[in-house]
Order: sequence, then structure tokens, then C-alpha cells
Amino acid sequence: MPVSGWTILCDFDGTISVEDVIDALLDRFGRPGWEVLEQDWRAGRIGSRECMAGQVELLQMSRAELDAHLAEMWIDHAFPGFVAKARELDVPIRVVSDGLDYAIHRILTRYGLDDLPLSANHLAPATPPKQWQLTSPFQVDGCRSGTCKCACVAQARAGGAKTLLIGDGASDFCAADRVDFVFAKHRLIEHCRAAGIPYVPITGFEDALEFLPQLLDGSLFDHPLVPALKTSA
Repeated sequence: MPVSGWTILCDFDGTISVEDVIDALLDRFGRPGWEVLEQDWRAGRIGSRECMAGQVELLQMSRAELDAHLAEMWIDHAFPGFVAKARELDVPIRVVSDGLDYAIHRILTRYGLDDLPLSANHLAPATPPKQWQLTSPFQVDGCRSGTCKCACVAQARAGGAKTLLIGDGASDFCAADRVDFVFAKHRLIEHCRAAGIPYVPITGFEDALEFLPQLLDGSLFDHPLVPALKTSA
């Protein structure tokens, strides 16, 4: 267990990255049909793993086009400083994403952060006429996500550490129910509020950088931004 007693699980798309990588790729390189898969996922007819696998097969781009596109994608400007502070405080960070490992690694490499542990779907060349295929090395039976973030939480907690989740959307909902605290953006804020999950709202990693030391010393739980938790009757 880390000396701090905490470990961090951090989403990538829309949390670390400014844009959602797969959405940006589909908008630029996706063949017709990916929108239908998106609608089926949003309606709950299919899971994210099935949706992503089908959408990746509809990407029509060369490796050079993919790399050029990823070179134009950016991360939250304060994330490198947040990683540095977490390491200084002995808080391990793992990127847990339902996105694409190649894209995440490629983007983080530009910032010297390619050594961060990563759990994500695996993007690989496919047999023609398809160009790309998706596999999910972090999937779990009974979970429809490509990366089971709940399993990542369980693994992090197995050593006795408390867990902090940093995320922004639907792929983080289940994991948020299982961690000790959440730094929440966007849709995850409403989920945490409705479910009575201990969280603080953030707009980005400048906020996270401010709140992390307060989480470790316990003072964050008295912060006015931390909502009072629901109590059972």
C-alpha cells in the first residue's frame, strides 16, 4: 500500500483529454453506420464494448492519418502538474479508460507521461478490407464495458489502499459507486449527487491539484463544495 494510503484511478477521454478521442476520430474518419451504433448504446440496447468494436471497424484511416490526428489532440494543461504532485505525495495513478490504448499512449507520450499505468481497449490493424479492430484485455464477464473500471477499483483496493476516482461520464458511474472519493466533472457530478457518493466537483486538474493534498489530510471532507451525504433513515 502506498505511504499516502490512497491510489488514483483516472479516466482519459473528456477528463485528461480535452476532447473525446473516439468521437473525434469517428467524426473525421468514420464510415456510415457508426451513428446507429452510438444510438443503440445510448438507448441501452448494446454495451460500450460492442458499440466501440463496431465503430472501430468503421474507421477508414491510415496509420499516418491516425498519428497526424492524434498529434492535434491535447490534454488538460494542469494534468502534468497534477501527476507530479501525486508522485511527490506518493499517490499512485492509473489511467482507466474505455477508450483506445494506442491513442492514449500516443497523446501522453508528447507530455512525457507515457510511463503511467494504463488499462484501456486495444486498437490494432485488422485483416483487409477492414483497417482496424478492437479487443478488450480488461473486460470482465458480466460487464458490457470494454474496460471494467469496477474490476480496476477492486484490484486497487486489494492492497488496502483507499481509492480516488477522477472522471466525467457514464463509463465512470459504476466505479464511482465503489471508490472512497470522487473528483467529478460533467455528468458524473449529477450521478454522485443523486447516489449520495462522496465527491467534489471539479472543472479540471487545476481544481484537482488544489484538492488532492486536502483529501490526503482529511480537510477536504469539511470543504463547502463537498455535499453532505445522504443518510439512511
